[in-house]
Amino acid sequence: MAFARTCAVALVGVEGVVVEVQADLEPGVAAFTLVGLADKSLNESRDRVRAAVLNSGAEWPQKKLTVGLSPAAVPKCGSGFDLAVAAAVLAAAERIDPRAIADLLLIGELGLDGGVRPVRGVLPAVLTAADAGYRQVVVAEQNAAEAALVPDVAVLGVRSLRQLIAVLAGEPVPDEPPPRPEGSGPGPRGAGWGYPRPGGLYRTLDGTERPPDLAEVAGQRLARRALEVAAAGRHHLFLQGSPGAGKTMLAERLPGLLPPLSRQEALEVTAVHSVSGSLPPGRPLVDRPPYCAPHHSASLPALVGGGSGLPRPGAASLAHHGVLFLDEAAEMSSRVLDALRQPLESGQVVVARSAGVLRMPARVLLVLAANPCPCGRHGSPGGECECLPGTVRRYRARLSGPLLDRIDLRVPVEPVGRAELTSASGGESTAAVAERVLAARERAAARYAGTGWTTNGEAPGHELRTRWAPAPGALARAETDMDRGTLTARGLDRVLRVAWTVADLAGHDRPTADDVDAALEFRTGVRRGAGVAGSLS
Repeated sequence: MAFARTCAVALVGVEGVVVEVQADLEPGVAAFTLVGLADKSLNESRDRVRAAVLNSGAEWPQKKLTVGLSPAAVPKCGSGFDLAVAAAVLAAAERIDPRAIADLLLIGELGLDGGVRPVRGVLPAVLTAADAGYRQVVVAEQNAAEAALVPDVAVLGVRSLRQLIAVLAGEPVPDEPPPRPEGSGPGPRGAGWGYPRPGGLYRTLDGTERPPDLAEVAGQRLARRALEVAAAGRHHLFLQGSPGAGKTMLAERLPGLLPPLSRQEALEVTAVHSVSGSLPPGRPLVDRPPYCAPHHSASLPALVGGGSGLPRPGAASLAHHGVLFLDEAAEMSSRVLDALRQPLESGQVVVARSAGVLRMPARVLLVLAANPCPCGRHGSPGGECECLPGTVRRYRARLSGPLLDRIDLRVPVEPVGRAELTSASGGESTAAVAERVLAARERAAARYAGTGWTTNGEAPGHELRTRWAPAPGALARAETDMDRGTLTARGLDRVLRVAWTVADLAGHDRPTADDVDAALEFRTGVRRGAGVAGSLS
């Protein structure tokens, strides 16, 4: 009897479990048995591994072969176990020393020719391995840069099983042709989501790409202020206006106002995109806030995650630490929209399936955009709405009250006039506004140091009412709205959060009555006191 073991990682969403891959050879009729709760694609690895071993010049053991994946109760899926299974079989057959792979963690898919192909989810898998104490990882050469993002882990990128055998056996490493460039054919990139990456880029006349600039937006002073507040405090935003007023144009410029991701945030975002197979080619680390804008026909699994078997990340998770923009929100299914209510509060998606419960990060800045009615002309100057009053009510009711109660900023986007559109003087640039946003973020981070919160949008309302209370009398109008029933307890907490962001942008030590009035105006659309312009000027 011959026995060998090595390790791989089973991913459950963006979390991993180290799996021990054991190979046992016994005398008997030649057979290959794979046990350990494997899915169909993993079961098919028996044929891939056998062909890869033979085409790599090694002998396939003509004995009874059993490969076990432990812990057996953890569901295992995907082709990323191929490399570990092949190494364990070769070590059990004494082609390589079993001790050489005992402390290795191997991740990769095998082609029938013995080539090692990249797989999804390498970053979270290597993070799991590092937490478990593994310091040596073998991956496909295309995944080596992604795996190398994890500190204190030695990464070996190989092009073929032949190269791996040579390295482990101490033999000369054969030269292999370079792998095809990412995106040139089937692979983990082509199997992923097609949402745009950080912010969406525009191609200029000289062929270069650049992010959209806020200076290109004509007029819309109130909406521009709302973008600044949303970026500074990570507050959810609802833009409502007639078609062509500039709602989408505004939303596309919001990611440019957000500060770059911290190292920890970048690893979290990259891990989600790695699992989904949507990492940009040649960019193993996502260091800018992502921007996801799914179509209004998106299904529930596409938005919050799901699918057959173990769920995969949806748009809410792909936009983690970035912007999730839902255009034509009133055209979306109410059931799909209401599924966002829990993630907006907790910052994560919890999906329960028969195969297990999955938690995926989803701390997003949500931007909703909708027309006022099906024809889009309700309330527009010079445009007669053709919709019946009941039709308008039903259209607006698709955005439920509990969902809108979680939206901090509700801003009307009015059509731009001819004078504003043709004016040569534009508004402030993205860079100028981003500087103020960064300064406000730094003020908030200093205030919340040691608490685990970094932005006003995360701070609990109780703390903002007690530990960081606004100026005396500043909440007078908000308390009046609560007494009238026009403001809920959650609404008051969110008004406080926005008021703190307005105060941070204005350089105030704590929110004044004008700051709270501005927050109330953003939430209700009714001007209070000096209003938004007075507080932010």
